[in-house]
Amino acid sequence: MDLMAKLTEIVGGAMVRMRRVHAPGKTAFGARPEIPEARKQGIMTLKMPTARGWQGNEAPVPAPGLRVNAFARDLQHPRWIEVLPNGDVLVAEALQEAGPPRSLMDRAMQATMRRARALGASANRISLWRDSDGDGVAETREVFLDGQRQPFGMALVGDIFYVGNTDGIVAFDYQPGASRLTGPGRKLVTFKPGGHWTRSLIVSPDRKRIYAGVGSLTNIADEGMEAEEGRAAIWELDLESGQARIFAGGLRNAVGMAWEPVTGALWTVVNERDGLGDETPPDYLTSVQEGGFYGWPYSYWGGTVDDRVPQDPASVARAITPDYALGGHTASLGLCWVPAGTLPGFPEGMAIGQHGSWNRSTLSGYKLIFVPFENGRPSGPARDILTGFLSPDEKFSYGRPVGVAVGPDGKSLLMADDVGDVIWRVSAA
Repeated sequence: MDLMAKLTEIVGGAMVRMRRVHAPGKTAFGARPEIPEARKQGIMTLKMPTARGWQGNEAPVPAPGLRVNAFARDLQHPRWIEVLPNGDVLVAEALQEAGPPRSLMDRAMQATMRRARALGASANRISLWRDSDGDGVAETREVFLDGQRQPFGMALVGDIFYVGNTDGIVAFDYQPGASRLTGPGRKLVTFKPGGHWTRSLIVSPDRKRIYAGVGSLTNIADEGMEAEEGRAAIWELDLESGQARIFAGGLRNAVGMAWEPVTGALWTVVNERDGLGDETPPDYLTSVQEGGFYGWPYSYWGGTVDDRVPQDPASVARAITPDYALGGHTASLGLCWVPAGTLPGFPEGMAIGQHGSWNRSTLSGYKLIFVPFENGRPSGPARDILTGFLSPDEKFSYGRPVGVAVGPDGKSLLMADDVGDVIWRVSAA
């Protein structure tokens, strides 16, 4: 075992033992979560399973009444999914790239992330998958677009295809049925790269605007608020004027976004800050108000102050409490609206891909869940759709859920698994 691996084992193991004493009896979930008092971690708890992948016929475990099959295999770190009107399925293949480590803890973190296949060389491409016979397995694979900079979000409006690269939104001309895009594209908006690098995209229902999630550079503005300018926010791009602005802020890392059809509200899932305990604060699902501020970095879950951060009382006073807690450090990334009847036994609601924790003593997330909605609001406890991504002893991950989308047939869900290098399809048993 090399020195860095040994350091990672020592730091992770010591912190796991230290923090387990404080692990709560239940997770912080739902509209009124019980969030434990913050307990600052001098050295952050560092625990991630080794990426093993799926072998042979292994697969995630679907909920009763459902089945799962591989829609596409042999990808390179698939992260996000976009289903085109003609049924083609686009997959963004990208990975976090290592910057120069700034501390010993940074080195340990990078070594751990490489072991978990969360850090390395990025494919920087979008692949196209086509299931021509409708059997739930793609037969055709094409390179739709390459040479990008950590592509993630995708959106099609008319004959223009938009890509959310880590450094901005780029537009390409698109012809219906095209299996490949060419040319350099046109950059419409510039974002600061690095840190939380994903840039998810969603089109407004009237097809006039695009929204983009831009995460923070650091955990709690560790390098100052100037370095965080334009980050920890959801941006809005007006497609007619080309003007872009921050739509809502104080969102540490808003990734997946979805429209709720009853109220017309935009919803997102947000990854909260680290270093305060296993369940503190929880990641969350929330509606997004225009001009709203959600607390980061000054406070969490509304007005709960994070005293590690130089304070701004006015910002804390206007911080909006999120709608629904998703458990501490679950890394809830994927989000899509699921109409009633998409999956048997599931009403309308939101499907959420939980990528899984690293900053807690007992792992959380690592599954695809469903939150039911009624009258435009979450209406009950979360339910599992897919589980079985972790070994029972938490040492290995077979896969890690990320993006999720309703399949081309409207009767299935597609989910990206970036450790298994698979797109899973969930449908009726």
